[in-house]
Amino acid sequence: MEVFEKSQTIDPEVRAYVYSLVSAVGGSSAVDDGRYVLGDDAIACLKDLRRWLKLYDTKLERFDVKRCLSEANLVKGDLLEILGQWKEYDETNVLRRKVAIGSLELLTELTWPLHVDPERATVNQLRHLPVIQLAQLDYKRAILHHESEAIFHKAIAVAIPALSIPRRERSPRDEGIINLVLYFFRNIAMITQPPNLPSNGDESDISRSEVIRALHTQDVLQLMLTICSGMGEEFDQQDIVVMEFLFHLLKGIDPVKLMKDDKEVKKDNVSDFKRLLRAEKSMLASQAKTAPSRHNRFGTMIWVKQADQKLATMTGQDLIGTNEKTYEKMDATKKWNRPKPKARIADSSQDGSELAPENLDGRARAYLRSFVSEFLDSCFNPLFIHLRRALEREADRVKEETHPRQFFFLISWFLKAEETRRSSNKDAEADVAQIAPMTMTTTTTDSPFAYIAGVLTQESFALLNRTMQKNMDDKSWHGVHACLLAFTQIMLTVWAMSESPSEDDQEIAENIQNRIFYEEQTHDRILQVLRGYQDGRQDFRYLDACTELAHIFLRLLERYSKVNVDMYVRSKRRARKKAKAKPKGSATIEGLENDTPQQEEDGANDEVEAHREVQERKFDFTRFAARFVNETSINTFVALLSRYRDLNEDQLKRCHRFFYRVAFKMELPILLYRVDILNLFNKVVQGPHGLDSLFDKRHTHFKEWEELIKQIFKRCIKKLEERPELFVEMLFTKIPSTLFFLEHGYDKEVIKSVPRPPAELEVRSGMDHAQQIGVAVGVLVDQGKLDMLAWVKTVLMTSIDERRSWEELDAALRESRMPDTSTSIFDRDSHKGQTATEQESQQAPAIVIKPDSGEKRVATFKDKHLRLLFKTLGFERLGSREDPNADWTIPPGLTSSTLEEDLDTIRKFEFEPPVYEDGRSAESFTRSETAANRKGYEKNASEDDGDSDLDESLFVPGGPTIRPSDANEDRPRKKRRLRRKGEEISDQEREERAAARKQREKEKDAKVKSALFVTESDDEDDEERDAEFFRLEAQRRGNAAQAIKTALMDGRSGHGEEKSTKKRRTSEPDESAKRRRVASAEEDEMEEDEMEANMVHADLGSDVLSISSRESSPGSESSLSDEETDERLLDDEETPLSSQTAATGDHGQQQARLSDDEDGPVKTSRRTTRQMFVIDDDDSD
Repeated sequence: MEVFEKSQTIDPEVRAYVYSLVSAVGGSSAVDDGRYVLGDDAIACLKDLRRWLKLYDTKLERFDVKRCLSEANLVKGDLLEILGQWKEYDETNVLRRKVAIGSLELLTELTWPLHVDPERATVNQLRHLPVIQLAQLDYKRAILHHESEAIFHKAIAVAIPALSIPRRERSPRDEGIINLVLYFFRNIAMITQPPNLPSNGDESDISRSEVIRALHTQDVLQLMLTICSGMGEEFDQQDIVVMEFLFHLLKGIDPVKLMKDDKEVKKDNVSDFKRLLRAEKSMLASQAKTAPSRHNRFGTMIWVKQADQKLATMTGQDLIGTNEKTYEKMDATKKWNRPKPKARIADSSQDGSELAPENLDGRARAYLRSFVSEFLDSCFNPLFIHLRRALEREADRVKEETHPRQFFFLISWFLKAEETRRSSNKDAEADVAQIAPMTMTTTTTDSPFAYIAGVLTQESFALLNRTMQKNMDDKSWHGVHACLLAFTQIMLTVWAMSESPSEDDQEIAENIQNRIFYEEQTHDRILQVLRGYQDGRQDFRYLDACTELAHIFLRLLERYSKVNVDMYVRSKRRARKKAKAKPKGSATIEGLENDTPQQEEDGANDEVEAHREVQERKFDFTRFAARFVNETSINTFVALLSRYRDLNEDQLKRCHRFFYRVAFKMELPILLYRVDILNLFNKVVQGPHGLDSLFDKRHTHFKEWEELIKQIFKRCIKKLEERPELFVEMLFTKIPSTLFFLEHGYDKEVIKSVPRPPAELEVRSGMDHAQQIGVAVGVLVDQGKLDMLAWVKTVLMTSIDERRSWEELDAALRESRMPDTSTSIFDRDSHKGQTATEQESQQAPAIVIKPDSGEKRVATFKDKHLRLLFKTLGFERLGSREDPNADWTIPPGLTSSTLEEDLDTIRKFEFEPPVYEDGRSAESFTRSETAANRKGYEKNASEDDGDSDLDESLFVPGGPTIRPSDANEDRPRKKRRLRRKGEEISDQEREERAAARKQREKEKDAKVKSALFVTESDDEDDEERDAEFFRLEAQRRGNAAQAIKTALMDGRSGHGEEKSTKKRRTSEPDESAKRRRVASAEEDEMEEDEMEANMVHADLGSDVLSISSRESSPGSESSLSDEETDERLLDDEETPLSSQTAATGDHGQQQARLSDDEDGPVKTSRRTTRQMFVIDDDDSD
């Protein structure tokens, strides 16, 4: 860059001022043989440079000063020289110490990582950012390879005085110095080579191995262990910066390889190298099949005309042959040009480059292994417990974008390192036991899981679930990735604890699994992560993490559910809650029952019960595993398997277990019958560059995949023969209806759910009709449903006009049908019954309410308050209660005047809503009909529970209860006699009388029960009793036969007096009962009737009632007592044989019964006396 262009990049005045300050800090001196010498105002110059950085670069966001300082070589020429020459043990030179602190402040500021927001970046930031990033690489190289090799050590010396002071006695300046040193170490570990910028030197000079070596040799790692072990006691504000240092120090390093010893690492490297050689050999072999021979000197170029008349040009002699090879090569040369996303500034903290694998040399790996082991033994629990508390309370030093992600990444990293160390220790102990079994002694040591117990608490699980859900909602996939890694390692640690020989570890593992699996939201979240993967939006590391977590979670849950058969989970699904009314006072309307407290108690109990039902349910693993078997989950594992050449053995085994579960455990191989999946399976086993190029064919993994794919293809061919439609469906994904059809051969029957009607409301008792309408109208007004109220008024006005028109027309028709006064009495009597029936049948037609919109139609079914108004007005609903299309009607019983009164009432309460005392709303006077019925039932049940003699008085002694005949309701009843006035009895006397009355009833019931269960029939040897019984039975039969014969003969001879019978009602309302004469030709039928009666009499096995006719008179009625009247006087309709033999001398009535076919009318006559029949009792014989 030219000098003029360089001066135009930054403001010349700024450049001149910054350069003057840099030159005044100090420089090399010729007097001291070129050694660095401080200037006279070095401290003031360092402070001025800090002000420039703060005011110009930080506040104005220009980066001009940082670029000027990088061009002025301040770090290499001044700051590092000042720190290198400072003698930290010289406590007398206070000035040099202040200069060292000032230099460290500037060095920390200049090495601070730069993050630029692409949407808010200025021109100066975009211009200076690459230069400053390259300058920071030079700063890091100079710090690591300074000739003194003690820059880190001098930085620690700056913080030693502050670290030696107890935490309660430290000043804010001391805390600031400690933080300054820690941020300086964090910055050095964080500076890396930008991927989009060229390197100015050897990258190995600033590699992770060099950083670890410098940190170890200059005691920085020991300082970190000291701070971490005292976190929460001696250190409080340093947790976040220590976490950032650890994250940037350990990211990209494989903890499994780190914690292994050198022999195991070499063995793994040899196996990886052999695998690469096998892959190369397979690749060369496949290329040799189509490679040209050494004597071939001719090239080939052909063109192919496609279906759309386009020409495709290809080269190579392998094209000469069949068309299939030509098309195969054409397909192989096709390349999909993925749409490129919008260009933006690369940010390593937001992409996956920060987790790129990092290789360490042997010495750095040994240093770091020692540090990690000591950290796990003494520092893990204090640091991560303190970090978790800081994240939970969202401290000011916590950044929500990066710090939770770094926290969970470090948890996963250290848990994996601890697992590897634990397994290595077991292998070492096993080797020692094989070599010298006699030297092994049993020692009691603490559980190895106690070192990592700080992240296995319920608070850590809650923070993990909350952070994962938040990142998923914000679509922060890098944060989700870190949570997935932590969750996976926690599950693996719990699994290892459950297999520990210690019973305490097993119990702790059982409790942790119970807490994890109890939350159904955790199950749904794992499933959502697996289904939410999209190729191109998340990287391969995210794909590996989500499939690993799903695999481990499913296996652990299956194992846990088998052990715990009665497993319950808590569901967070939304529950239907009942609205609770909270009245502020009592009712204001007289006579209203105030049962609100009881209703509130019932509603609260119902709400709690519903809450329990929704929140806890029994877990079914088969049902849960079926949710993993769907198209999206299969697509995720197919995306992983498509990279089979880059997968390790664990990842291939994971894919194999999933596809095996889909095809055989869940019995849904039809989901795998897709062209792309089957083609992938074929490539994995038999296609070019398959698993045979990575593993030997005798390898276990290859055999398992070969057998699985073989069985899947076998089932696919069988299914194709059964369902030819599968040939078409193999090209597409399967929807549930298609899956059901392909599986069963017929479509699934879909049952539509019927909409549920709302709860029926009612106005509480104690209100008249107008007040009830006021409550219903007030509820609609309070809820702002004035449009519905206006529609109801419109319906009423239309109905009033229609009903009034019908009433006027009906009145006119009734007047026109009135009989003339000149009509004879006989004609009016003959049409009397018919006219009365017509008047009863002529009623007003019901008016159907037709909503004028779909919204009102839905409201008539779902709006319970509108339905309450309809019911209060007397409207009726046609059809079933669950039918949403049922219509409301105005019944015929509502006259126009009634409807008009209701309309006036609605208008009155619409503009003047009723006001109740204590500010109660109209809705508080409504209640559910079911609640009211339930309350009445509970009240009756509570009263019944108080009866101590329920079993004794439940049934009438003597057998089951008999419903009384409805015909006896019209008979005269005994009148109750009033108690004469006298002295009132006391409560004690009343109780004594009640007890005596109760005792008499018990004695009476006992006698009846004894007569029932102990009878004469118990004595089977009583011959006299049998003879008496048969004699009475024969006498009864003879009397009955004589009575029937006499009655039939009297009716045949025609003697007797004609008697009137009670008018009977027939099924036809317009017919009247008339007497008819009997012709002489009916005598044969009378003889047949007599023979049938005799046959019926012969079949009777019980007592036959003997019937006699007596003319009743007022005198005879008065002579009978009340008891005799109840037992012996019956109406002629209630006599069983009255239809056959009314009386021995009733010849006219018998003729009327047998002359139904005669057409001639007979004039009816009304008697002054009522015909009575006396049924003689059996004892009268």
